Amino acid sequence: MNQSLLFLSIILLVFSSCDKKGEDLRIIDQGEQISYNYHIRPILSDNCFACHGPDANKQEAGLRLDIAENAYAALKEYPDKFGIVPNDPSKSEVFHRITASDPNELMPPPESNLKLSEKDIQLIKDWIKQGAKYEPHWAFEPPKKSKIPNLNEPKWPINEIDHFILAKMQRADLSPNQEAERSTLLKRISLDITGLPPSIDVQKVFENDKSPEAYEKMVDFLLEQKAYGEKMAVLWMDISRYSDSYGYQDDNIRTQWPYRDWVIHAFNSNMPYDQFITWQLAGDMLPNANKEQILATAFNRNHKYTEEGGVIDEEYRVEYVLDKTNTFSKGILGLTMECAQCHDHKYDPISQKNYFEMFAFFNNTPEKGYEGDVSQSKPAKTPIMWIERDDIDQLLTFINHQDSSKIMVSVMEELNEPRPTFILDRGLYDAPTVEVKPNTPEAVFGFDAKFPKNRMGLAQWTTDPMNPLTARVFVNLVWQEIFGMGIVKSTGDFGMQGDLPSHPELLDWLAVDFMENGWNIKRLLKQIFMSATYKQSARVEAKKYEKDPDNTYLSRAPRLRLPAENIRDLVLASSGLLNLEMGGPSVKPYQPEGLWEAATSGRGELKTYIQDTGDKLYRRGLYTFIKLTAPPPMPIIFDGSNRDLCEVNRGRTNTPLQALVMLNDPLVLEASRYMASDLLDKHANPPSAIEEAFVKIMGRRPKTKELQILKNYYEEELNLYKNNIDAGISLIKQGEKPINTETISPSLIALSQVITAIYNLEEAITKI
Repeated sequence: MNQSLLFLSIILLVFSSCDKKGEDLRIIDQGEQISYNYHIRPILSDNCFACHGPDANKQEAGLRLDIAENAYAALKEYPDKFGIVPNDPSKSEVFHRITASDPNELMPPPESNLKLSEKDIQLIKDWIKQGAKYEPHWAFEPPKKSKIPNLNEPKWPINEIDHFILAKMQRADLSPNQEAERSTLLKRISLDITGLPPSIDVQKVFENDKSPEAYEKMVDFLLEQKAYGEKMAVLWMDISRYSDSYGYQDDNIRTQWPYRDWVIHAFNSNMPYDQFITWQLAGDMLPNANKEQILATAFNRNHKYTEEGGVIDEEYRVEYVLDKTNTFSKGILGLTMECAQCHDHKYDPISQKNYFEMFAFFNNTPEKGYEGDVSQSKPAKTPIMWIERDDIDQLLTFINHQDSSKIMVSVMEELNEPRPTFILDRGLYDAPTVEVKPNTPEAVFGFDAKFPKNRMGLAQWTTDPMNPLTARVFVNLVWQEIFGMGIVKSTGDFGMQGDLPSHPELLDWLAVDFMENGWNIKRLLKQIFMSATYKQSARVEAKKYEKDPDNTYLSRAPRLRLPAENIRDLVLASSGLLNLEMGGPSVKPYQPEGLWEAATSGRGELKTYIQDTGDKLYRRGLYTFIKLTAPPPMPIIFDGSNRDLCEVNRGRTNTPLQALVMLNDPLVLEASRYMASDLLDKHANPPSAIEEAFVKIMGRRPKTKELQILKNYYEEELNLYKNNIDAGISLIKQGEKPINTETISPSLIALSQVITAIYNLEEAITKI
């Protein structure tokens, strides 16, 4: 590794995120009514509900603090005492216990390692004084459109989103950043909508359009690109735990990729979200269901499957139904219902009975826990839908399948006679107790008699306007995709232990507006992209950072490293290597030798890693083959999902491995060489080539100082390889793209190194 390149990369690559937590941002004005939901419940949930919450088996002293009538009632062991007496802390046993000096009386007990702060104690005291008013959990109440806030600075807002954001900002004594530069905005919306950098042609069109509508026209243009569906599909592949193998020990190949093609198609055709969910939950149960609707139900079948001999069929069949239930509750409802598999939920009003009533919706399929001969792996498991050539030519035209062979996909199907469902003691498959029928948690939204007690009824319940969760959860997911953090930070947990919404009125306004406008996903996205909130500069001011380090109030645009798939996409697209083919089977790009072999059991089609060749090597990151027991290393290094379970958000880390990937990955080196070769053919002088490379990767022109640093680096590398061209041959020959050895020159090697350095700048793979 050349020291100058390493030095340049180290200086410009690292822009570390900070885990420093700001002070409690739920501001309480003097004399303000204290809210149970926003001020008291988080304290009780963190410190008290484990012993005094919904789980009847764990309740101490018969005291339950999450329901008013229980909290106000006389204590079982001390009938003359009461947990909480509204308006009177001195008569409230809870207040006495949290302020007790005797360790034997103090709550939470010292051995729990939990302790209330003075602020927490004062809040509880003041709340009791104000009447100890309980409220239903905010996420279980149907959202309502709040009145748009009036503002002191009416000029900044562009749409309703900005009114809610600015009102909260002003309350926190913050003000918004100025609008970002046009080139920054173009790169931002291009990455957010398509996952690709803007081409030079698109940059020129935007730069030359001086009309007031130029930005909106570009948003509309990008939303109509086919790449939009691919960008959105990355999120849904994480939620639907899509993979190309079965997992467990043998981990052989499966053929669920037509489902991925359908998801891309659904997003590109702007399928309403309620229909998108209905088809995936119960497309097979629609009247005269066609193969597209049935294909959508593969959503439920993407979980792991065992192919090991000697397993107990019922054990794994139950395991698969549990996975379906947990994926639905987390990915679509934003609830941690899996906590109630073995016992009543400790924090949310969801009992084990509720859990298995939900389980019952998915328990009525002819799916098997294990299918026959262990020596023969099948690419799909019962029940199966066959996709024929005629299907692709007529109905399923969005499926990319080049040959005439049939495709097997695992989908949903209902048994003619309902399979009985029982509460399983401690969640064990062989410990059935009480029989239950399909139902949903009453605390969320009652399962009305109008809903049939099957998956179609569940889909109708899920998309009913009175369901308090579905629209909120999806709006929050979209917000997280764009701003890096949801309005509810705990994207998969809208329950008692989840984070409170930073902007509850905005979340509810967006959720209701989304439903009122036909669950239109592209419209929702455009609302956000058109807002002044979104268009702010990402410049970080010291005072703002000190007051709001997590940018909860959005007084600046966030700086976010691109998702793993889109880092690959940016390198491929900017270099000119990108293969724009859409859909089809997954591909196996470059990866270090021996990874699969170290993880495999030694049987099956995926025993060894057989790298693809030709244009398949240059497909988007969405199409990278995912083997569950050995997920692709580059995406994992950049915090990609390993896909063995439903995931609704990805962590963000900064590690040396990420820098090493960008410096040494064959794809980056190949892309640098490919771009360098093309630019040297177009430009007679290296500075012009360097400038165009910068524009292709960064989406903006380099500043004078930046260009000079890169030119100096080019001259340094050129002199190095003029004297020793053999030292650069290995760098320039990385990758499978053919190169004429006679065209290798010191200038090609030097320019390639400069382009690699540009790819290693922090800004290159960051949305700012």
